[in-house]
Amino acid sequence: MSLSDIVQRGWDAVGAGDFDALVADYVEDMTFIMPGQADVLKGRQAFRTALDGLGEILPPGFEITGLRNIEDGSEVVSIIDWQSSKIPGSQLSVLFRFTGDKVHEERWFIDTEQWKSAF
Repeated sequence: MSLSDIVQRGWDAVGAGDFDALVADYVEDMTFIMPGQADVLKGRQAFRTALDGLGEILPPGFEITGLRNIEDGSEVVSIIDWQSSKIPGSQLSVLFRFTGDKVHEERWFIDTEQWKSAF
């Protein structure tokens, strides 16, 4: 299974609300860097707990309208097309860094001003 396949499996798990399946592909001491790059979660359990509040951190009407993964070495970048009630369409990217076949870092890149205006 390619690293892109693992990332896609994670996006599918998020779409299905199966967060336990998602975090199974992360190392125990993983790092999650949120939009704005200032907020950081350390550890798989902290990440899993944060996922329970996912609906509260997404803008109203948030929807992924397109997704593609680009793999190079031990990294995968997801390019995500999205829209919300206040934003008719935009993109963000997520970098996944792997150790073997497990994610050790997930880092979101997004226009934070636009993201804030979506609420």
